[in-house]
Amino acid sequence: MSCIRFNTPAQLAQMRAMAPAMLTAEQSADLHPAPAMTESKIRRLRLLAAHPNPKIRESAASSYHTPEDVFAQLARDPDEGVRACVARNESAPCDVLRSLVDDESERVRGFLAVNFFVPQDAMERLAADRSRTVRDLARWKAELADA
Repeated sequence: MSCIRFNTPAQLAQMRAMAPAMLTAEQSADLHPAPAMTESKIRRLRLLAAHPNPKIRESAASSYHTPEDVFAQLARDPDEGVRACVARNESAPCDVLRSLVDDESERVRGFLAVNFFVPQDAMERLAADRSRTVRDLARWKAELADA
């Protein structure tokens, strides 16, 4: 028995007529606003960033609300996964992202290469990285920007 489904033109028309209306990102955000960032949430992020479990520290490194000093701390974390989360976070400060350019981990530098908020001088260094993968990612991102 085949798992391919063939729909008649009438069925296709009915599915289109019954399809839910798609909301824009702005409409969705208006319907479901994010809760306000409070001091207690910032304190919680600071606690998460100091947790012994690296997966918990990754959650702090992935947050858009992480304070700048905590980003700097997490960029020096011994765990590669934590540093990779900082490298791909668009809210991380430019100086923190720049500090990861010489990271020993190809994974960290690769995530850095595709982050659109990495400063140009750091991107130039990534374009000449020792890893072909990182160089290719930097080139790919540059091609996207040129398109």
